[in-house]
Amino acid sequence: MNTAIFLILGIPLIEIYLFIKVGSQIGALNTILLILVTAVAGVWYARYEGFNTLRSGMSQLIKNELPLYEIVSGAAIAFAAILLILPGFATDVLGIMLVFPFTRKIILSKYSKKYSTKNKSDPEKKNYIEGEYEDIEDKDGK
Repeated sequence: MNTAIFLILGIPLIEIYLFIKVGSQIGALNTILLILVTAVAGVWYARYEGFNTLRSGMSQLIKNELPLYEIVSGAAIAFAAILLILPGFATDVLGIMLVFPFTRKIILSKYSKKYSTKNKSDPEKKNYIEGEYEDIEDKDGK
Protein backbone atom coordinates (compact mmCIF):
# COMPACT_ATOMS: atom_id res chain seq x y z
CA MET A 1 0.00 0.00 0.00
CA ASN A 2 2.85 2.38 0.78
CA THR A 3 4.37 1.71 -2.64
CA ALA A 4 1.12 2.63 -4.39
CA ILE A 5 0.84 5.89 -2.45
CA PHE A 6 4.48 6.68 -3.16
CA LEU A 7 3.96 6.10 -6.89
CA ILE A 8 0.71 8.07 -7.04
CA LEU A 9 2.27 11.06 -5.27
CA GLY A 10 5.91 10.69 -6.23
CA ILE A 11 5.74 10.35 -9.99
CA PRO A 12 3.71 13.53 -10.60
CA LEU A 13 5.98 15.47 -8.23
CA ILE A 14 9.08 14.29 -10.09
CA GLU A 15 7.47 15.15 -13.43
CA ILE A 16 6.46 18.65 -12.27
CA TYR A 17 9.98 19.26 -10.97
CA LEU A 18 11.47 18.17 -14.30
CA PHE A 19 8.96 20.31 -16.24
CA ILE A 20 10.04 23.37 -14.25
CA LYS A 21 13.77 22.65 -14.61
CA VAL A 22 13.64 21.87 -18.35
CA GLY A 23 11.19 24.71 -19.00
CA SER A 24 13.48 27.22 -17.31
CA GLN A 25 16.38 26.08 -19.50
CA ILE A 26 14.74 25.78 -22.94
CA GLY A 27 11.47 27.69 -22.53
CA ALA A 28 7.86 26.66 -22.04
CA LEU A 29 6.93 26.25 -25.71
CA ASN A 30 10.02 24.16 -26.45
CA THR A 31 9.27 21.99 -23.42
CA ILE A 32 5.73 21.32 -24.63
CA LEU A 33 6.99 20.56 -28.15
CA LEU A 34 9.62 18.21 -26.74
CA ILE A 35 6.97 16.31 -24.79
CA LEU A 36 4.77 16.01 -27.88
CA VAL A 37 7.66 14.88 -30.10
CA THR A 38 8.81 12.23 -27.63
CA ALA A 39 5.25 10.93 -27.31
CA VAL A 40 4.67 10.67 -31.07
CA ALA A 41 8.11 9.27 -31.90
CA GLY A 42 8.05 6.89 -28.96
CA VAL A 43 4.63 5.47 -29.80
CA TRP A 44 5.64 5.10 -33.46
CA TYR A 45 8.80 3.19 -32.49
CA ALA A 46 6.87 1.12 -29.93
CA ARG A 47 4.47 0.12 -32.72
CA TYR A 48 7.43 -0.84 -34.93
CA GLU A 49 9.02 -2.93 -32.18
CA GLY A 50 5.64 -4.48 -31.37
CA PHE A 51 5.30 -5.71 -34.94
CA ASN A 52 8.86 -7.08 -34.82
CA THR A 53 8.03 -8.93 -31.60
CA LEU A 54 4.82 -10.27 -33.13
CA ARG A 55 6.74 -11.48 -36.19
CA SER A 56 9.33 -13.17 -33.96
CA GLY A 57 6.57 -14.79 -31.90
CA MET A 58 4.89 -16.15 -35.02
CA SER A 59 8.17 -17.68 -36.20
CA GLN A 60 8.56 -19.31 -32.77
CA LEU A 61 5.06 -20.77 -33.08
CA ILE A 62 5.83 -22.09 -36.56
CA LYS A 63 8.86 -23.88 -35.08
CA ASN A 64 6.51 -25.38 -32.46
CA GLU A 65 8.24 -23.48 -29.65
CA LEU A 66 6.59 -21.47 -26.92
CA PRO A 67 7.26 -17.73 -27.50
CA LEU A 68 7.70 -16.87 -23.82
CA TYR A 69 10.19 -14.05 -24.32
CA GLU A 70 8.06 -12.55 -27.08
CA ILE A 71 4.98 -12.56 -24.85
CA VAL A 72 6.80 -10.80 -22.01
CA SER A 73 8.51 -8.47 -24.45
CA GLY A 74 5.18 -7.55 -26.04
CA ALA A 75 3.74 -6.70 -22.63
CA ALA A 76 6.81 -4.58 -21.86
CA ILE A 77 6.42 -2.74 -25.18
CA ALA A 78 2.73 -2.06 -24.47
CA PHE A 79 3.68 -0.69 -21.02
CA ALA A 80 6.42 1.41 -22.65
CA ALA A 81 3.90 2.89 -25.09
CA ILE A 82 1.67 3.90 -22.18
CA LEU A 83 4.63 5.51 -20.42
CA LEU A 84 5.55 7.39 -23.59
CA ILE A 85 2.01 8.70 -24.03
CA LEU A 86 1.96 10.08 -20.48
CA PRO A 87 3.40 13.60 -20.44
CA GLY A 88 6.68 13.77 -18.60
CA PHE A 89 10.39 13.25 -18.90
CA ALA A 90 10.93 10.54 -16.29
CA THR A 91 8.19 8.34 -17.77
CA ASP A 92 9.62 8.98 -21.25
CA VAL A 93 13.07 7.80 -20.17
CA LEU A 94 11.67 4.60 -18.68
CA GLY A 95 9.45 4.08 -21.72
CA ILE A 96 12.36 4.53 -24.13
CA MET A 97 14.45 2.09 -22.12
CA LEU A 98 11.67 -0.52 -22.42
CA VAL A 99 11.15 0.07 -26.15
CA PHE A 100 14.74 -0.53 -27.27
CA PRO A 101 15.51 -4.26 -27.47
CA PHE A 102 18.97 -4.06 -25.87
CA THR A 103 17.87 -2.29 -22.69
CA ARG A 104 14.60 -4.26 -22.58
CA LYS A 105 16.57 -7.52 -22.49
CA ILE A 106 18.71 -6.21 -19.64
CA ILE A 107 15.70 -5.07 -17.62
CA LEU A 108 13.70 -8.25 -18.26
CA SER A 109 16.68 -10.50 -17.49
CA LYS A 110 17.05 -8.94 -14.04
CA TYR A 111 13.41 -9.70 -13.24
CA SER A 112 13.48 -13.16 -14.81
CA LYS A 113 16.48 -14.18 -12.69
CA LYS A 114 14.61 -13.01 -9.63
CA TYR A 115 11.63 -15.26 -10.36
CA SER A 116 13.41 -18.21 -11.96
CA THR A 117 15.43 -19.02 -8.83
CA LYS A 118 12.21 -20.12 -7.14
CA ASN A 119 11.62 -22.76 -9.81
CA LYS A 120 15.19 -24.08 -9.89
CA SER A 121 15.70 -24.45 -6.15
CA ASP A 122 15.64 -28.29 -6.31
CA PRO A 123 18.10 -29.57 -8.95
CA GLU A 124 17.10 -33.17 -8.19
CA LYS A 125 13.49 -32.53 -9.16
CA LYS A 126 12.37 -34.97 -11.84
CA ASN A 127 10.07 -34.30 -14.77
CA TYR A 128 7.98 -37.40 -14.25
CA ILE A 129 5.61 -38.83 -11.69
CA GLU A 130 6.16 -42.30 -10.30
CA GLY A 131 3.15 -44.51 -9.98
CA GLU A 132 1.63 -47.91 -10.63
CA TYR A 133 -0.92 -48.87 -13.22
CA GLU A 134 -3.17 -51.82 -13.86
CA ASP A 135 -4.91 -52.80 -17.11
CA ILE A 136 -8.61 -53.14 -16.59
CA GLU A 137 -10.59 -54.97 -19.19
CA ASP A 138 -14.30 -54.43 -19.69
CA LYS A 139 -16.66 -57.10 -18.36
CA ASP A 140 -17.58 -57.97 -21.98
CA GLY A 141 -13.93 -58.77 -22.71
CA LYS A 142 -13.42 -55.91 -25.13
